[in-house]
Amino acid sequence: MTDEELPDGPADDPADGSGTTSVPFSDQLEAWLASDGPKTIGGLGDVFAEKSFAVTILFLMFVPALPLPTGGVTHVFEVVTVLLAAELVIGSRSIWLPARFRDRSLGPTTTGKAVPFMMRRIRWLERFSRPRAASLFGRRWFLRVLGLVFIVLAVAAALAPPFSGLDTLPSLGAVFVALAVILEDVVALAIGLGLGAAGIALIFTVGAALLHLIQRLF
Repeated sequence: MTDEELPDGPADDPADGSGTTSVPFSDQLEAWLASDGPKTIGGLGDVFAEKSFAVTILFLMFVPALPLPTGGVTHVFEVVTVLLAAELVIGSRSIWLPARFRDRSLGPTTTGKAVPFMMRRIRWLERFSRPRAASLFGRRWFLRVLGLVFIVLAVAAALAPPFSGLDTLPSLGAVFVALAVILEDVVALAIGLGLGAAGIALIFTVGAALLHLIQRLF
């Protein structure tokens, strides 16, 4: 095994030479939700092992991906996403977060409403997704590149004007990129990159128009 190839995680199916898990991610997520373990960001990292970065970023960016104005409330999620993505870039194999973030409960609203809502969407995606170019997602250099992608998308979402809803597309792009890592599907990755690029272009277009308008007024 080379330094650039990740070892299989504990959830890998030993009978499956592809290195992918035989249990759908949505089922794993449902089992975690029903378990007695702590429902925290740190708890996610303990359960999902090598996929912990992608799963945690999926949780963090899912809320700003909803087509609702958040008024800047989700900026903390985007900041934590940037921190985790930076750890991916430097090649970290496990999540490190300050205790205030790692041990914070996700709360009944998240675990009772947001996560079940997310699971339904993931189950729908799993019907069409399958491992495609799966070996890429086991390469550390590729995960480092995706870490840079997460940083760009999270920063773009954070720079979107409050109450504008413009953070939706880059956040949704990050969600699809995270799902691509989890499902090992390069098609989901392409969708995520497309959504993210469109969101960034929209933010810059609207921002430039607003700046031009302000310059004309003053």
